[in-house]
Amino acid sequence: MSTISDLAHVDVVRDAARSLATASRETRDAVLRTFAATLRRDAAELLSFNHEDVDRTREDGVSEALLDRLTLTEERVEDMAAAVEAVAGLDDPVGEIVSERTLENGLRLKQVRVPFGLVCVVYEARPNVTADAAAIAIKTGNGIVLRGSRQALLTNRHIHEYLGRAMEEHGLDQRAVWNFPPEDRDAFRELIATEGSVDLVIPRGGEGLKKFLYEHARVPILAAAGGNCHVFIDESAERDMARDIILNAKTQRPGVCNSAETLLVHENRAHDLLPYLVAHLENAGVTVRTDEEAFDTEFLDMVIAVGTVKDVDEAIEHINRHGTKHSEAIVTDDETNAEKFIAGVDAAAVYVNASTRFTDGGVFGLGAEVGISTNKLHARGPIGLTELTTTKYVVHGDGHVR
Repeated sequence: MSTISDLAHVDVVRDAARSLATASRETRDAVLRTFAATLRRDAAELLSFNHEDVDRTREDGVSEALLDRLTLTEERVEDMAAAVEAVAGLDDPVGEIVSERTLENGLRLKQVRVPFGLVCVVYEARPNVTADAAAIAIKTGNGIVLRGSRQALLTNRHIHEYLGRAMEEHGLDQRAVWNFPPEDRDAFRELIATEGSVDLVIPRGGEGLKKFLYEHARVPILAAAGGNCHVFIDESAERDMARDIILNAKTQRPGVCNSAETLLVHENRAHDLLPYLVAHLENAGVTVRTDEEAFDTEFLDMVIAVGTVKDVDEAIEHINRHGTKHSEAIVTDDETNAEKFIAGVDAAAVYVNASTRFTDGGVFGLGAEVGISTNKLHARGPIGLTELTTTKYVVHGDGHVR
């Protein structure tokens, strides 16, 4: 689609979204199932375009972590298709009655879930977000502006085309989903700087992206940004459990936001457990850093900051000072310390004796996610179907006047 100067196309997307919101659940679910089937059927074609994106991006000398986020495989395409199908199979939150009561004056009051209207998602080098975010928007009757990265240009374009064909097949207006041209930065800045252009913008990326939006946006922001996540090994932690959790949290997929970036160890285990864990991390190819600057860095790579703390209280203080309120874990055999950690750590997800890698909409039973919100208002944690709705009050009377 063409770029915007007067934001006229936003009105087209919003109008199409209104027709989407009034479509039946059966129709919207049928679109998603057709979309998933197309992803599977045309997987080879999609992978060929993705390979072009990856090869072009590799020539720019980017990190291996970014290349991993950009790269699709047969398994990852299948995961995308399965996530879209899972969203289709979930209950539709739109129309759900949140509360219902009759007031003393006889007015009958209902609070009902409704679509947001028009949502913009901004993301970096992760083409699965194109499918996930679009599926959640379709399911909840929202229009959506997808602003992916130039690195995933061809991949995102074809995922969008597959969805458009599915919408057309089932009689829905495909203009409700806009694949915003990533190369047009001025137009995007105009979009987010225009009050009322969209109802919500969700950044899914690093802290730099979030900072850019907070500086330029005049529309509401629901941040799904950086993940400077920690694993704290308490004094009572079991040796092998601590090893397995930190290795999984750091190395299973280091380029994603729920991977661990910092290992904190109780100082009373610095002589035995800390060297053991560091040796296993280094044997797995992880570079260990102990400088102060490292504790504020989201590496998204095979690098980890390591330090010691005197107790669980100091661990909580360290995490709340350096973390990004995403996902934090404690490994402990002390229930009191576990409860203190849960109560004290300020994060969207807190784990006891489990890896931070589980913070994910699909894993949490949401089918898919738009991102992980580190906000406190409206939504926190995985942004799924319910999080892309708001509410309205519907009031019935019998000629009531005030």
